[in-house]
Amino acid sequence: MRCRWGRWVLVLLLFILSFTWAQPALALTEPERLVVEVWHIVNRAYVDPTFNGHNWQKVRQAALHPPPETMEQAQAVIQEMLSRLDDPFTRVLPQSQYRNLQTTTAGELTGVGLQIVLDTERRVPLVVAPIAGSPAAQAGVQSQDRILAIDGESTLGMGMDTAASRMRGLPGTQVVLTLERGERRWPVTITRQRVTLPSLTWDLRPGGVGYIQLSQFSAGSAAEMAKAIQALEAQGVRGYVLDLRNNPGGLFQAGLEIAQEWLDQGTVVYTVNRDGLETDFTAGGKALTDKPLVVLVNHGTASASEILAGALQDHRRATLVGETTFGKGLIQSVFKLSNGDGLAVSVARYETPLHHDIHRRGIVPDQMVSSQSEATANDPQYEAAVAWLAKNFVPTVAAGG
Repeated sequence: MRCRWGRWVLVLLLFILSFTWAQPALALTEPERLVVEVWHIVNRAYVDPTFNGHNWQKVRQAALHPPPETMEQAQAVIQEMLSRLDDPFTRVLPQSQYRNLQTTTAGELTGVGLQIVLDTERRVPLVVAPIAGSPAAQAGVQSQDRILAIDGESTLGMGMDTAASRMRGLPGTQVVLTLERGERRWPVTITRQRVTLPSLTWDLRPGGVGYIQLSQFSAGSAAEMAKAIQALEAQGVRGYVLDLRNNPGGLFQAGLEIAQEWLDQGTVVYTVNRDGLETDFTAGGKALTDKPLVVLVNHGTASASEILAGALQDHRRATLVGETTFGKGLIQSVFKLSNGDGLAVSVARYETPLHHDIHRRGIVPDQMVSSQSEATANDPQYEAAVAWLAKNFVPTVAAGG
């Protein structure tokens, strides 16, 4: 009898335990779901499997204890969570910025015309480059300038999305930026504008020099580049200066396509994912020209610009003149979140054809020349490029000679 009761107690205990285990987990609130959604995307896609040395499971636990009760609290928790990665390019894009991203890559921009990242040491926005022709460029803002305040409000610790949104606004309105360059600090008033950006301009200059300035990599950039090269070839160009100064990048695919217009064959770039697996992107067609080429670069040359410059340098297709480039060697994918925001996540890093990892290092030009970014008669970088071309032009053979 005692044994029979023991069996019933055991059965009853197992029934209680199984019933308990079968209970569904408590439903997450909307703010909690947003935090978990961002955590999951980063967990499966982020380029660094060590998450910058953080236990990502514990980061999730900390983010949900105590659980955020409002969407504003959730956004603050997400920002804190992403800050553990020490990666300014992995960030939430508010709905307006997410929409602007689509139009910017198509060649349009609204606002002051700056690309910024977080200066992780100073915790303020750092200018990658002003867009050529933008209000910021006209106001004299330069690559590597720090933005200390926007309309009098300190940017110390301010998120990049918040800083970007403060600089956006209706065309015709003004914003005051407090800038720092070296030891100098000063305010500058910029009038916001809607700017339609031609990504490429070109002309044939004295001595048969074909000058091409590429300001960003947008959807139509490769087609514009092809037209420029073909037109210059028809005009008897003897060599090229490709100006990538203050080009902050843009579409990865556009960078690949333009590299293929200058290279006959070979690897353009390697991408390396979180598992260390390499993917190579190659040029396999026929270059549009084989004439001498100099590429101008500076501290504002970033991302897709560095892919192009690195490929041309490694294949010895071009000589690079100017200053060390910005050093953005990470590739982002943008995910749409359930609340309509976007999430940019660094999913891979890229290496040049000779396997140079340029992230936070940049590309060192073949000829270092310090200068500003305008190509004028007083531009030492441009003058150095023309001097190099003059020594490397293919001699013209007279007819019948």
